[in-house]
Amino acid sequence: MTMEIVVETARMLGADALIEIHSSHIDGCLYHGDSGVLFCEKLASEGARVVVPATTNVGALNLLKPDQSRLSPDQRKMAYRLMMAHEQMGCTPSWTCAPYQAGARPALHQQVAWGESNAVAFVNTVLGARTNRYGDFLDIACAITGRAPYYGLHKPENRRAKLLIDVSALPACLLREDAFFPVLGALTGRLAGETVPLIDGLPTATEDQLKSLCAGAASTGALALIHIVGITPEARDHATALGHLPPEEAVTVTPDMIRQTRDSLSLAPDGAIDSVALGSPHFSTAECRMLLSLANGKPFRVPVYICLGRHTMRALAADGTDKGLADLGVEFVTDTCVVVTPILPAEPGVMMTNSAKFAHYANGNTGHAPVFGTLKECVTSAQSGHVVRDVEVWE
Repeated sequence: MTMEIVVETARMLGADALIEIHSSHIDGCLYHGDSGVLFCEKLASEGARVVVPATTNVGALNLLKPDQSRLSPDQRKMAYRLMMAHEQMGCTPSWTCAPYQAGARPALHQQVAWGESNAVAFVNTVLGARTNRYGDFLDIACAITGRAPYYGLHKPENRRAKLLIDVSALPACLLREDAFFPVLGALTGRLAGETVPLIDGLPTATEDQLKSLCAGAASTGALALIHIVGITPEARDHATALGHLPPEEAVTVTPDMIRQTRDSLSLAPDGAIDSVALGSPHFSTAECRMLLSLANGKPFRVPVYICLGRHTMRALAADGTDKGLADLGVEFVTDTCVVVTPILPAEPGVMMTNSAKFAHYANGNTGHAPVFGTLKECVTSAQSGHVVRDVEVWE
């Protein structure tokens, strides 16, 4: 059955062959209705097992604290069944949207079939593996068959950049700021759409910064690959990334464009906030420790939700960071996130975040109006109960 799904999909996409894959990241673990549960349980009951390493994306439940999600008893039961069906099929129960920070890191040029838009963009952009954006249930079919349609970004000729985005004119201090990267990502996604872009002018970036950039771009655009000169393995220089052809379009990014994009990520005016949500993609150990440092022992006056993977929770527990954050009022959300299952306060309000992805999806998915800010702004705002700005960052 799964081979029929893969082959028919390949036919519809115009692929003339299938390709062997080395791994998969399964995005179909999130409960959207009973049909998805029954489909995966049918596979599991018939003995289907993944034949390549396959990690799981977030589900609808925090399995360590199932009642954290305000789902009905029946919805909670079905969400649990869906997650367990993937475990039965041999998937690694990672339950994170950042599996590349939990040890799943495809090698350069490896063909993989990954779901979850930020993870797809990251493995293409940062690791140099090759995948398209695989949707729910096609991803598990690829993992079971070990095959994927040979089209799109699996093919070298389709990975050439066509849009040049030049950020070299921006102030050097801004290019080092963590909050710049999700904003640049959101701008890149809007400019590129489905086109493969090339970003030039970033002197360096941490993995967490690249994670935020990829997530923002994959949320506002349909892209799955960003070439970054000097960072992306296929973009050691302009000529290589562009396939030795001139760009079809070039955009020089100005400070005004960055500020306008930043402002567009907020749907509520600065004022009182009802919560802070962090961790889309899931927060890393370094980001959690930075949050604890910025808080400097001062507790939060509104709920602060940190979405993170179990691998990060284990690291935080090892040095007591988890207790330090909990004492401040942090609520940890593992295995899922607050934008895909009802965890935020039931009454819609204002949610502050440093994530372009959270800002993009929050209102439509939760009814909460987002306010975007730096991590430092999120911390000081949570401590005061209203938005506190650090204007120097953007000037």
